[in-house]
Amino acid sequence: MKDLDLKKTQKLLNRIMEFELAGVVRYTHYSLMVFGPNRIPIVQFMKAQASESLLHAQQAGELLTGLGGHPTLQIAAIPESYQHSVRDILEESVAHEREALKLYKEFLKTVERRSIYLEEFARTQIGQEELHGLELRKMLRDIGASDFTPPSAALVAEVSASRKRDDHDRADAQVHAHDADARRMPGSAVRPDKKAKTKDKGAKDKDHKKHKRAAR
Repeated sequence: MKDLDLKKTQKLLNRIMEFELAGVVRYTHYSLMVFGPNRIPIVQFMKAQASESLLHAQQAGELLTGLGGHPTLQIAAIPESYQHSVRDILEESVAHEREALKLYKEFLKTVERRSIYLEEFARTQIGQEELHGLELRKMLRDIGASDFTPPSAALVAEVSASRKRDDHDRADAQVHAHDADARRMPGSAVRPDKKAKTKDKGAKDKDHKKHKRAAR
């Protein structure tokens, strides 16, 4: 096993502490700036992220002091974009998690094959940061799917008129088909004509007999 670069490891752990403490501030800020009907679950997610960032900072600090280092009293820079829509907040969160992932990967390269415990710590943190990134990207994808532009009133009217025409055409086709079936099949639609002809013939016969009696 190779020797551990102690100074570089201490420096990286201090940077991790600063970055994770900045995450506490960042996610707390985001939890206060979420508005709208979906506010509650997103606020809960941001508060959980803030709590986890504090835990990660404490873990890095414990390792740092265990290696003889001095924990920082500073935090990493937090740029303020003044953009607080849910989409903006989530996109900034993705960028933050991406930077954290880079930092933990750099730490892994420094301690890999030099300290099993530190290497396992780095791999665990990398796995958690990747999971956070996946969750945030899924949240953003859901928001993208809900960005729906309603159709214009003219288009709605055109579609409605087209549907009415189709319904009318189908109704006419059903009526014509029914009439055609009635003409092809022996039934009540044909019998009234025969009865009418028989009635007319009977009336003519009666009139003819009546005229013959009058002539006599």
